[in-house]
Amino acid sequence: MVFRSYKLLGAMTIFGFDGYIFLVSLLAGLLGALSGLGGGVVLVPVLVLAFGVDIHYAAGASLVSVIATSTASASAYLRDGFSNVKIAMFLEIATTLGAMFGAYLAGRVDGSVIAVIFGLILIYSALAGLGKHAEHVHADTTTPIARYLGLKGTYPEAFEQKPYAANHAGWGFAMMSVAGALSGLLGVGSGALKVLAMDRIMGLPIKVSTTTSNFMIGVTACASAGVYLRRGYIDPVLSMPVVLGVVIGSLAGARLLPHIRARELRLVFAFVMLVVAVELIYKGLTGAI
Repeated sequence: MVFRSYKLLGAMTIFGFDGYIFLVSLLAGLLGALSGLGGGVVLVPVLVLAFGVDIHYAAGASLVSVIATSTASASAYLRDGFSNVKIAMFLEIATTLGAMFGAYLAGRVDGSVIAVIFGLILIYSALAGLGKHAEHVHADTTTPIARYLGLKGTYPEAFEQKPYAANHAGWGFAMMSVAGALSGLLGVGSGALKVLAMDRIMGLPIKVSTTTSNFMIGVTACASAGVYLRRGYIDPVLSMPVVLGVVIGSLAGARLLPHIRARELRLVFAFVMLVVAVELIYKGLTGAI
């Protein structure tokens, strides 16, 4: 059953419902592309709390939208020279295995438990986005595996190409396994943990971490979306307006990123996530989801 309740949809026609879903997905795609977190952190709670969608179907639609977000925005970031494909492919080994495990757990975990976990992840994402962190980017790596695989590159900054290299590749790989498992369980891209692993642990520049995260979340989502599809949790009627809105929103976000002031966006985004997180945790603990 896709919808737990039709209370909030009683006055809506099918066209009106699709229109509202499209607008919400448009905003989710825009915020997901700008923040590197993926639109799922906005989309899943809104579908569950505002539209009464069962959390498993909301996660399935979100996974499809995450694939669309990554495809739409990552191409622009690759063209501009920000995303590092070699680093992404190395870390995707961990996230893909983790995502398949998380998707396996999703069918065996009650929706209220998933809601509480999701709320805690939202709180972490909001606080991590507000925290200040001084970058310490190294041009050479001290990690043998990163040196052997050539996990380094350059990115455009102030009209020049700045070099960087990955460090602590093993710890980053381990964190990506956790990010993949949460992606499969919650139906999100787990961009917050991906950015954390690349920025704080591996020492990559924040712009490289954010854009490489956008590139990676689609591959991670593909791994778990197949499991959701097999279990019937991906509904075409719900997924269609979600994908259309997210694609348009993520393309707009990719164009806005070089020109927007990120601090104000982080404040608004963090506030919204905290409010939604409290609501999700409350309804999960009281069994309302």
